[in-house]
Amino acid sequence: MTSLATMWRRADWRILMGVILTFIWMVLGLTYLIGAGVSGRTIFDIPLENLGSFLEGAFAPLAFLWLVIGLFVQQKELSDNTEVLRLSLDHAAEQTQALAAAELNARQETFFKIAESVKRQLGGISGMLYASALADRENGNLTGEKIRDMFHSLSIGDAEIFAREFLILDPEPYGGYPELFYGTDIRRRHSENFRRSFERLMALGEDLDIDGIIVDSLIQTGLGIFYQRLMEMDPKQPEIRYTAMPIGARTGPPSG
Repeated sequence: MTSLATMWRRADWRILMGVILTFIWMVLGLTYLIGAGVSGRTIFDIPLENLGSFLEGAFAPLAFLWLVIGLFVQQKELSDNTEVLRLSLDHAAEQTQALAAAELNARQETFFKIAESVKRQLGGISGMLYASALADRENGNLTGEKIRDMFHSLSIGDAEIFAREFLILDPEPYGGYPELFYGTDIRRRHSENFRRSFERLMALGEDLDIDGIIVDSLIQTGLGIFYQRLMEMDPKQPEIRYTAMPIGARTGPPSG
């Protein structure tokens, strides 16, 4: 009984209506036959043309009824299938977005690992430039012990120590920043190596940076500001590719 009640509740109301109307029509048809006084006759007593006309008139309404019901049921099934397909497409789109976000997140994590390695490399290059520019100068603020301490700080993770020293340095006693950065072939090579490595890091960050936050944070570090100083002080006056700006207002590679 429970299963029959469940099937009754789940059945399409159009089909139920069709069954009820069919039953009523059959009852009316039998009532008509009984009232017409033909119950005592056999089917062989009725001419074929009359029998065909009777059956056509009796069952044509039922055929039309079930045709209409079938169309409505089919339309509902198509609508349900369309909704299921739409939900499947939405789910597939959500999965695609989730996979894209996961891939981007994985690439960003890889970038940050690479960035730490590149920062150490940049710290080493700026250290060699610092030693080349200042180690042989007469200055009471610079000693071999200080340079060793700075390299020690670099080795334990402070990649910006030499960049900071350059930025707070008074360059006038040494002939100015152009002399410190590009005064000899060795210094120019160190400066250009620093710039090239930093620009490659920034280019890699741009490919993974949707809102510009990664690049903004890099260009506003000590290494980023030191990069800009190197670019500005180059006697060849190169085009500056990156400029420190407030977060959200980054200037990327020039459009030209």
